[in-house]
Amino acid sequence: MSPATIELIGAVAATITTLCWIPQAIKVLRTRETAAISLTMYCMLAVGIALWLIYGFLIGSWPLIGANAVTLMPVLAILAMKLRFG
Repeated sequence: MSPATIELIGAVAATITTLCWIPQAIKVLRTRETAAISLTMYCMLAVGIALWLIYGFLIGSWPLIGANAVTLMPVLAILAMKLRFG
């Protein structure tokens, strides 16, 4: 497999896993319903993404930095709404 194909696979994977949080954030913003969302899971997820982001900075990987910086935003928004609306 060519390096370009490998990079393309990584870019598509990063895009999908980054954008997958946006529908959940929009739903929570619209409904204010967070009862079915696990606070523990979102706390763990936010910490994990933040650590991936730090790791990306430490190794100088812009795809890792970009994907995790963008992913962290809707995850933190959902977590904030969970804390606010219960």
